[in-house]
Amino acid sequence: MRGVPRYTPAMTAPPRHQPPGGARRPRQALLYDPSIPTPSHAERALTLLAAAPDGMLSTLTSDPAGYPYGSLVLFGLLQRDPVFLISGLAAHTRNLKADQRASLLVRESGPKNPLALGRVTLVGRCEPVADPSEARAVFLGRNPSAKFYADFGDFSYWRLRPERIRYIGGFGRMSWPDLDGWRAAQPDPIAPHAQGILAHMNDDHAAALRLYCEAFSESGPVEQATMTGVDRYGFEMSAQTADGPRPIRVAFRQTATTPGEVRSALVTLVAAARERLGVTSTG
Repeated sequence: MRGVPRYTPAMTAPPRHQPPGGARRPRQALLYDPSIPTPSHAERALTLLAAAPDGMLSTLTSDPAGYPYGSLVLFGLLQRDPVFLISGLAAHTRNLKADQRASLLVRESGPKNPLALGRVTLVGRCEPVADPSEARAVFLGRNPSAKFYADFGDFSYWRLRPERIRYIGGFGRMSWPDLDGWRAAQPDPIAPHAQGILAHMNDDHAAALRLYCEAFSESGPVEQATMTGVDRYGFEMSAQTADGPRPIRVAFRQTATTPGEVRSALVTLVAAARERLGVTSTG
């Protein structure tokens, strides 16, 4: 593909970005190389789980028997498994004592249509934690306000061990990540800083965003571009082209783990884009 940089095999380990789907729309060719590094669905799901403030725990009722029962819960993460501190008086605890099958749904929050945002459902069995020390540390580390009831006698720690994971990243991005991929995944280190990076780039570097699109994709001239996502492997934009808004992804030359490394990667790509396009300034 013209204008798309090539990457070494070591950089292409993550599963690849798939072309966006959409009902009732003509399929358009991607404007960028789909083989560039992109977070796997397991990585996206774990990143979402690590950032979610709460979730819905679904259990099976014992009276009336067999009906799904949803509860809003706080949780921590112990080796990727959600852990809960729940009361023996709660309906979901009584349900789990009768049937350990359960699921946890967490979702991304934001101003968009909720169905266009990410969510993940973990399906498995929820069991009491035998040694609560680790569970207590991760739960209270994430939910410090729970300290005032953590030592109440009727509260105990439970751990959900996922057997299936369902990830939905919005329209056209969904799958059942395999458990091996889930166990190998790590939360994206850039996620806590992503909103600040997006705001900075969109507010202060509009010309650079256009350069990225025109140099590293098949977009042609771009009227306007908005950075819509950033992660350890690269970033995504929505480019206003002659054919309307189009998604474009650009990969970093190496994985970024801090905001400083993201900044350095973006500066490097600006220089590369200028050289490729034969321009001396972003204007």
